[in-house]
Amino acid sequence: MSAVVSMDEWRTARRQASVPMPASEGPLRLTLRGRVVLTALVLGLMALVVLWGGKAFASGPGEPREVTVHAVQAGETLWQHAAALAGGDRDVRDVVDELMALNGLSSASLEVGQQLLLPVGEG
Repeated sequence: MSAVVSMDEWRTARRQASVPMPASEGPLRLTLRGRVVLTALVLGLMALVVLWGGKAFASGPGEPREVTVHAVQAGETLWQHAAALAGGDRDVRDVVDELMALNGLSSASLEVGQQLLLPVGEG
């Protein structure tokens, strides 16, 4: 037995069958691939932080140094004292920085009569 269906009935039935479902407003659901990608991103960022992140270590007081107190004379510079202490083995700029830190100086300028702490060993 065969049934005869008109085109109008067929279109109406087809339209009703293909009505899209409204999107749910629920939480975001990740697929397996999405979870893998997200996990890889998080692990990659953590690896960057570990590899290139700054390493901060608390340092205790440094090794005690024997120093002499020197009264600055006219024409003396911190650079001259640093060059004598460096002795060709070290960069004079580094020694200037160390002398500034040792004496609590904010600049390398010296004044006549200023008391300067110098590590023992200066010539």
